[in-house]
Amino acid sequence: MKTTLMVMAAGMGTRFKGGIKQLEPVGPNGEILTEYAVYDAVKAGFDKVVFIIRKDIEEAFHQAVGSRFDNAVAIEYAYQESDDLPDFAKSLAGRTKPWGTGHAVLAARDIIHEPFAVINADDYYGREAFEIVHAQLLKDPDKGGTMPMCMAGFVLKNTLSANGTVTRGVCRPDDRGRLAELIETYEIGREADGRVFGNQNGVRTEVSEDSLVSMNMWGCPERIMESLKERFDRFLKDGTKDMEKAEFVLPIEIDGMIKAGEAYAEVLRTDGRWFGMTRCEDTAEVKDAILGMIKDGVYPEHLWK
Repeated sequence: MKTTLMVMAAGMGTRFKGGIKQLEPVGPNGEILTEYAVYDAVKAGFDKVVFIIRKDIEEAFHQAVGSRFDNAVAIEYAYQESDDLPDFAKSLAGRTKPWGTGHAVLAARDIIHEPFAVINADDYYGREAFEIVHAQLLKDPDKGGTMPMCMAGFVLKNTLSANGTVTRGVCRPDDRGRLAELIETYEIGREADGRVFGNQNGVRTEVSEDSLVSMNMWGCPERIMESLKERFDRFLKDGTKDMEKAEFVLPIEIDGMIKAGEAYAEVLRTDGRWFGMTRCEDTAEVKDAILGMIKDGVYPEHLWK
């Protein structure tokens, strides 16, 4: 069975000043962080990569990525544009802010014809995460009925940042190891006494550092596109939302599908380290981590040679 990796690279990057964070070189030969994800995905068995980008970064993205992946994996592109809307909502096409990660996935609805994993372009997930998600996609194919999904569950302490607080979706699995609830938790950070606290529903709450959290790495069947389209239509028709700011967010919609009985998501624990490029200060840390893994033999110095 064929599988695809979808890479969401259309974010505005408003917190990353001085350039497009998805294109920041972090490897010794100018490799961007996405290249390490693609390398790991290919090694894990994914057959194709679809990049979700914006038209206005197309030239820069192509120049940065170029022909690096030639002969390694099939590559396709889809474009997340603010005017990609159903006919009844065309009056909203003037919005400049992207509609969110759920809308980004929908941008590839015409070129995804197989199970896929979806990730952020500016995050590092590690080989193990790609291996367990790929294996689950093959193990649990979509046969109709309740949609089978999965997510890589990272250990919270392996995802904290030294450069400020973070937002994480804290997972509450059921007794079968499936996702029962995703609790969006803001301003997560470690206190001086070593304990970890975050803001849940406006309340400062202690969070176990061993909690599993979502880093937006999901495994999905092709059929999720149908559900996302229906949900996006409802989102656009919701008269209570500020349509200049509201976002159609993938984890929230998947959580809704699960609670509605439309889908289930296996939580796949990975003890690998996650890191990302949310802030400029993260760049040096990411570069050091990549160099360390090259020295340890995790990656070759030249990824594609």
